[in-house]
Amino acid sequence: MLRKRKPLINLPLGTKIPDHVAIILDGNRRWARARGLHTLEGHRTGFNAALKVAKASRDLGVHTLTVWGFSTENWDRSKEEIDYLMTLYWKFVRKVKKDAKKEQVRLIHLGRKDRFPKDLMNFIGEVEMETKDYQEHILNVALDYGGRDEILRAVKKVVEEKISSDKIDEKLFSSYLDTKDQPYPYPDLLIRPSGEQRTSGLLPWQMAYTEIYWEKDHLPDMTTEKLKEAILDYSRRRRRFGGNDAMQHFKFNPSVVAKLELGWRHALAMGEGEKFHGLVVRYVKEHYGLSKNLAKTAGLNLATALLQGKSENWIEAKKALVGLYEIVKKTLGLAIEPDLVAGIEINLWRSNGEAEKTENGLKLEETLRTLYAETFRVSDLQVTKAAHLSALATAERDLAEKQVGEIAKSHWKRAEHYTELFYKALKDRIA
Repeated sequence: MLRKRKPLINLPLGTKIPDHVAIILDGNRRWARARGLHTLEGHRTGFNAALKVAKASRDLGVHTLTVWGFSTENWDRSKEEIDYLMTLYWKFVRKVKKDAKKEQVRLIHLGRKDRFPKDLMNFIGEVEMETKDYQEHILNVALDYGGRDEILRAVKKVVEEKISSDKIDEKLFSSYLDTKDQPYPYPDLLIRPSGEQRTSGLLPWQMAYTEIYWEKDHLPDMTTEKLKEAILDYSRRRRRFGGNDAMQHFKFNPSVVAKLELGWRHALAMGEGEKFHGLVVRYVKEHYGLSKNLAKTAGLNLATALLQGKSENWIEAKKALVGLYEIVKKTLGLAIEPDLVAGIEINLWRSNGEAEKTENGLKLEETLRTLYAETFRVSDLQVTKAAHLSALATAERDLAEKQVGEIAKSHWKRAEHYTELFYKALKDRIA
């Protein structure tokens, strides 16, 4: 069994670290043009960012990193730009060679080997040979690489070796690809910076079930923190691989849960203690699919947290919330970090009453996305709609608690409507 390196950069407990991350090195030229700089300066800055990201990936515990720096279509660029890129690739490989022994990094070139400068390809080949026995990490450098080209080269090899069709299967064909003999040939996560939303043909055979993360910023702005965010987003996703992973606990009725939530929120606002406690217990039982006994304990934790929060006793409120999420974690079997989730929720409570303001509403949506993504272990993108609806419901509740009579009732009614839509959107993402 392949030994995994212990991460040097802290991540929340339970984070699933991808074995193989692929990154398309994109956006250097646009980054430079937006700043009035020469495109070569963009490549230089992007090169430094790529080195930092490569180092950070190892420190985060990623075994295999694939970086795509030059495609088979990039030859149509100017001679000045191509020559400068070749200079950067020399520096990159020298840096890998320098660090390889210390960090046990094996270098592997993906792509064609007949069009790059011969001396550069010879140097890459030397480093490949020198590092071939290292097993701690693999760094795949895709230069003069194209996905269709890789498949065509593999097909040609199969034909040249006159292998009969009855012997050709996925395992055999994979042995002719550039990622052959690697422990993790199939990327778990693809990161593409620059806001572009396409794979451009990177590892088409290997990436059938790869999770994709679109980073809005250009490569020169990539940092260790952005890489961590991508990995955390990946960690929240439930990878199905075409199978069935239905979560039996998420069978709640959105309409019922919405009514229960608005019920206990209204009872809390009105100071109806007994009614409040009963509704909270029923709410957690229905929402999380808990047993009667667990619902009593979890409901007590949530009720305590809400009451402590109302009196601004944030330490005790968080402690009670952690107790709630410990039960949810154990029951649902999700990699929730109770202390982290409770902390996010407490920060939401502390800023209560500001959702109706545009700037604060947008900030609220962002925080809600993080809260639901961390709680239910899905990506930020998957809970965007739910977070928006939750923010609308929050704004209506805030208004309802500040009004009286028919005006207050109308806001409570709209809050219930948005809350039901929120639970429908949430269930659609997590069920």
